[in-house]
Amino acid sequence: MNLLTRDVPPRSAWALEQAGIHPLLARLYAARGVQSKDELDDALNLLLPPAGMQGTHEAAKLLADAMAQNKRLCIVADYDCDGATACAVAVRGLRMLGAQNVRYLVPDRVVDGYGLTPPIAQRVHAQGADVLITVDNGIASVAGVQAAQALGLQVLVTDHHLPGSELPNAEVIVNPNQPGCGFTSKSIAGVGVMFYVLLALRAELRQRGVFDASNQPRLDALLPLVALGTVADVVKLDANNRRLVAQGLRRVRAGAMPPGMAALMRAAGRETAKATTFDFGFALGPRINAAGRLADMTLGIECLLTDDAGRADELARQLDAINRERRVIEGDMREMAMEMAESLFDEGDEPPPAICVFDPDFHEGVVGIVASRIKDKLHRPTFVFAASSAPGKEHELKGSGRSIAGFHLRDALDLVAKRAPGVLLRFGGHAMAAGCTIAEEHLDVFEETLNQVAMEWLDAATLQRRLETDGPLPAEYRRVDLVDMLHHEVWGQGFAPPVFCEEIEIVSQRLVGEKHLSLKMKHQGQPVDGIWFGRTEPLPSRVKLAYRLDADEWQGQKRVRFLVEGAEV
Repeated sequence: MNLLTRDVPPRSAWALEQAGIHPLLARLYAARGVQSKDELDDALNLLLPPAGMQGTHEAAKLLADAMAQNKRLCIVADYDCDGATACAVAVRGLRMLGAQNVRYLVPDRVVDGYGLTPPIAQRVHAQGADVLITVDNGIASVAGVQAAQALGLQVLVTDHHLPGSELPNAEVIVNPNQPGCGFTSKSIAGVGVMFYVLLALRAELRQRGVFDASNQPRLDALLPLVALGTVADVVKLDANNRRLVAQGLRRVRAGAMPPGMAALMRAAGRETAKATTFDFGFALGPRINAAGRLADMTLGIECLLTDDAGRADELARQLDAINRERRVIEGDMREMAMEMAESLFDEGDEPPPAICVFDPDFHEGVVGIVASRIKDKLHRPTFVFAASSAPGKEHELKGSGRSIAGFHLRDALDLVAKRAPGVLLRFGGHAMAAGCTIAEEHLDVFEETLNQVAMEWLDAATLQRRLETDGPLPAEYRRVDLVDMLHHEVWGQGFAPPVFCEEIEIVSQRLVGEKHLSLKMKHQGQPVDGIWFGRTEPLPSRVKLAYRLDADEWQGQKRVRFLVEGAEV
């Protein structure tokens, strides 16, 4: 692994420090492109205005008209955390703004697959809805939108995924990635898009005299849900997304959040007063996602919608139990899939440009997680396939892919579709994560074509595993209070959490739990403990390590420890 040190523009670091930013934070922020303290201001009035997102004004008029006519609204959600939070934001927000009849429907991962399909449109119609609103999906649902409109439904698509060559003919589309949209935060999550639609709707209702600035509903109450979905969907934390997340985190730490989020924090053993983006991404997000993977995402959405604390606790416990089951399934499947992936090349050789694995016993609910684990270990674009469990679709394979920096996975699938017509039945996604459905008989052709694309697109530099770091940690900053300070900040995709790097002396090392390396080290001559999760091979006595700062508690005393991320050996 190559450990690279981020460049720290001295003028930016100096300007931040002069503005009162802690010297360590000033250095970290400057290395991430922040040039002035103003960029760190997370005030709500600095959010990009809703009018800048194409379609919000038209969406607001459509919804305001529907509410005035007491039309029945139905949200069609997605079955991941972004989709669940977007659904909860839509239902809660529309009700706050006066909608009397709001329901939701979430597709079943196994039976329905992804997005608004004609059968889902039929079910929405059968429920008696007049207006169908998609959240976190719909931009690729050409047939589904057409079917809905043929049944007399008005369709509002809110999504953030990349559009294909043909847009659905919906009444309104709100998606910053649609052609012609000038909204600069292209990486906003699906839940953020829906939040912006609600902001526009509130402005429209204000203009119509439904309420004024003094009595309008406080939509900022939805920000904890917006923050959770944004972090869990691993979208880039640009300035606008960072503001949304920071505002949500602030409310969570103050105890102002839906009962379901508080219950999930308790189920995960986390303190709301000290909530971090890490809690959203690795504690709450997986528990909500587990419902969509193994059970029914309705559980997750209901947990986020209920205002009954007792009901929230009950649902959070259910989600926690499902997540534990998910971990067991994932663990067994990961071992098997890893063996299959590593069998594709001889020991000592480089892996193929792209990895594809399938086994009839794989569970389609966890293929994405397993693909991510293989990608992390082998540093190759990876697809893991499972047989579809949907009735009549047994011959189909559902695949989930994860990619490495420099290889746009959705664009790669688009090229596979062009070079091997008919192989991809459906596909979609982002640069780093995508999904597809193929016939089992076409697996070999898919693997061969994807590998050919990867061979053309990936060069030696891209295939070299690299980790960007923040260089050495000054010894005076190895303190518990500074660990807490760092954890308090908003970090995530595109605004990476701090990883320090330097040569460290290894005093002793031992395996714990059979798969983690526990370390006694000397950092700049001073003793410090460390742990490298998932590492079993011993380290030399002196080694260049990349590590994150953490604090553990022992006999009532908090101590700094290093969480090792990588080594240059």
